[in-house]
Amino acid sequence: MGSTATNGGLRLGFESGQVVQEFGHGDDVDGQVLEQIAAITGQALEDEDFDDVVDAVVLWWRDGDGDLTDALLDVCTTLDEGGFVWLFTPKTGRPGTVEHTEIEEAATTAGLHATSTVAIGPEWSGTRLGTRKGR
Repeated sequence: MGSTATNGGLRLGFESGQVVQEFGHGDDVDGQVLEQIAAITGQALEDEDFDDVVDAVVLWWRDGDGDLTDALLDVCTTLDEGGFVWLFTPKTGRPGTVEHTEIEEAATTAGLHATSTVAIGPEWSGTRLGTRKGR
């Protein structure tokens, strides 16, 4: 991995040694982003069947995948206190785009709040969701 992968992983806030669980993997995900995260954490991402506590979650989500609020509640069940969720959605204008208002509403209902949104590749945007104080 080159410095681009390292910088990308740092930009997303991942750190060495973190356990990251991935949900919603499909043929359309950005493999380079996953490689960047693995390079920073020093380990492959865990799949949806992992049932131990995790430091962070990556959720790939497209319009039509179901109920986003339910998905966020589900992925948070193993999230350690102080952990975070990166919600990756197709960029505006791409098939499967999710409106930002839908993300905000689902996050709030799930007890999360959006802290930042970034482009994570040519096709995907990432919205970082953190836990609310006192959760």
